Amino acid sequence: MAGLSMSSLAISSDEVKDFICSSCEEQANAEFYCKTCLKLYCGKCIQLHDKWFKKHSAYGRNDIKTWPVSKEVEEFLLKCEAHKDHKIEMLCDDHSQLCCTKCAFNNHR
Repeated sequence: MAGLSMSSLAISSDEVKDFICSSCEEQANAEFYCKTCLKLYCGKCIQLHDKWFKKHSAYGRNDIKTWPVSKEVEEFLLKCEAHKDHKIEMLCDDHSQLCCTKCAFNNHR
């Protein structure tokens, strides 16, 4: 099953692709997101999707706020700034700061 994917740069191209179609093999830029299927679709694939799944609601780029955050962005946001190999797992109430277990032990006791 193809997951949601995001690439920063298309290979051998100047075109920047943010979200890639989950269905086609062309690595096309996604233009739609189906909340029921949890998949991204290009303009070509959304036509087939809409024929097969008439009750699903697809959201276009004008509704991009309803789209999911890509796995790469999620991992980046959850990474500790001080300890790149650790994920943020805690909140220090005294300092109102998110931290990993290493930071919590060293700086937030």
